[in-house]
Amino acid sequence: MTAPDYETITVTAAGSRGELVLARPAKLNPLGFTTLGELADAARWLCTVSDLKVVVVRGEGRAFSAGADVAAFAEGAPGLDHAAADAGRRMAEAIEDIPAVTIARLQGHCVGGGVVVAAACDLRVAAADIRFSIPEVALGIPLAWGGIPRLVREIGPARTKELVLTCRPFGAAEALEAGFLNRVVAPEDLDEAVESMVAELLTKPRAALVATKRHVNAVTAQMVGTMRSWSDADGLVAALGDPEGRASAKAYLERLRGGG
Repeated sequence: MTAPDYETITVTAAGSRGELVLARPAKLNPLGFTTLGELADAARWLCTVSDLKVVVVRGEGRAFSAGADVAAFAEGAPGLDHAAADAGRRMAEAIEDIPAVTIARLQGHCVGGGVVVAAACDLRVAAADIRFSIPEVALGIPLAWGGIPRLVREIGPARTKELVLTCRPFGAAEALEAGFLNRVVAPEDLDEAVESMVAELLTKPRAALVATKRHVNAVTAQMVGTMRSWSDADGLVAALGDPEGRASAKAYLERLRGGG
């Protein structure tokens, strides 16, 4: 089965194993509108590969993903309508809907929307030196794309509030303790750890893997569902028109450029 070609990502499927790769390493794999659409389309294609058991989701180069283009938020992302603002939610839901077990391979930096991509995966393996951050509130916008319910599902409401509201970076040890990560390994051992997990899953019957994933997702959907996330786009568009939010975004970007 021939995989589709994309501009910013690659997708492959060989036998029971697939890969979904963010492929703009020079830019630290940003999640622009083109990439969001391509990720959603590639995830839907993976749903048609009938014998898949495992899909590894990774970013090329030295970072998993730097998230959305934060510079756009300082200017209020002019012209952003509901449909465009909703692209991230559609992407995350498409990844979550892949029947095969998805493993996020995390290295370098995992920022904002990149955290949502990782949270949409079933399992997460990270290098010990990874740095997570969720800077949206500092940029004057809410965390959208269904990020809030996914984080509440994985790490609980109190930790979600703290990390999203304060925007403070956190590392692999805290993410593991919070339950966001399944494994943390030395950077040089990351590929081996991911492939070991893949190999273990490939020994299992596909029907049982798919049924177990669906069962867990059905249970968590009753506990902390993502159904209300369609309204995330409205909150994002509204926040982009807030003068205080734009001032906060400009100050945040100035601190980044100044290294402070």
